[in-house]
Amino acid sequence: MALNITSEKFNELAGNGKPMVVDFWATWCGPCKRIAPIIEELAAEYGDRVNIGKCDVEEDDELAAQFQVSSIPTIVFINASGQMVNRLVGLQSKAVLEQNIQALL
Repeated sequence: MALNITSEKFNELAGNGKPMVVDFWATWCGPCKRIAPIIEELAAEYGDRVNIGKCDVEEDDELAAQFQVSSIPTIVFINASGQMVNRLVGLQSKAVLEQNIQALL
């Protein structure tokens, strides 16, 4: 299951040495609803090696601002050192997301 990422949770996870994928979304966003099952699948498949989670921009605008999220869905890929290495905006295929996750490993 994908993690619920908040600003506090992000800071905790960023220091644990595992890469991270954060999906910035909102309940009213159609493309966000379409990508949600893919994020859940990836969390189930890669959760032991990569922290994969979702951040509701309506509930935590601080983290969204930190990553300069202006459109959703936005998915950020963060390496084990805590540095963002890529950002994808809009609906993405599972294959594209997996390719970016593999690059983190």
